[in-house]
Amino acid sequence: MTEIVITQDEYREFCVYLESKCGIVLGDKKQYLVRSRLFPLLGCFDIESISVLFQIIFSNRNKELSVAAIDAMTTNETLWFRDVYPFEVLAHRLLPEIAKTNSAIKIWSAASSSGQEPYSIAMTIKEVQSSRPGFLKDISITATDISSTMLKNCRSGIYDNLALSRGLSVERKQQFFYSTEEERMIINDDIKCMVTFKEQNLMESYASLGKFDIIFCRNVLIYFSLEMKLKVINQMEKALNPGGYLLLGASESLTGINDRFEMIRCNPGIIYKLSLK
Repeated sequence: MTEIVITQDEYREFCVYLESKCGIVLGDKKQYLVRSRLFPLLGCFDIESISVLFQIIFSNRNKELSVAAIDAMTTNETLWFRDVYPFEVLAHRLLPEIAKTNSAIKIWSAASSSGQEPYSIAMTIKEVQSSRPGFLKDISITATDISSTMLKNCRSGIYDNLALSRGLSVERKQQFFYSTEEERMIINDDIKCMVTFKEQNLMESYASLGKFDIIFCRNVLIYFSLEMKLKVINQMEKALNPGGYLLLGASESLTGINDRFEMIRCNPGIIYKLSLK
């Protein structure tokens, strides 16, 4: 019978490993989560126990397995137009404001998971363009994630009925998707081509991504330690153009993390603007 027990020592070592690789902090008593996420890998890689799996990834003997373990532990829960207000603020405040001074606008969706956020951004932009012909001619969206598996799924633009039911209106589904023969839907090419997906670990340098006017980094910091939050936000500060905007999750804040951002209340919601100095 396959061994599924995780010892306290193994759990502690895996927590240290996971935080060092992707910044995620599990906290105490999450053995059940590790067990449920990693157990399927035993069959995929023909490994007899979780203990042996840990030995392999801790020793860096199998890069493919290490990547798969990080993929499995990365939370990929997301919605279309999550919390609503960030996309309304984007459409009615941020895009018009930035377009006054910038001929080109660059947006980054960090930790884009299964693609709902960057595609929601693209749909928002398309709706603004439809209401204002000739507006926002030069705009690009970069979406990144640590998981190569998620990025592959994102690029396909294929979603099942369950995923499509979470936050996507009937009108938008009809406008921006078309059906397949397998009870799934594919996002239209004119939306798909607006987003460039790239692999990016938020613990590593962002220099190759370039500079952005708007960064969405929503519901990511809640999984990080304070040290990792500081590292990520300081790097995002450098990745933003002066006067650029950072959008965090509803339960996330920059208080005590970085004082170069001005907090702006949008009623509802809060956004952060990088100082021009």
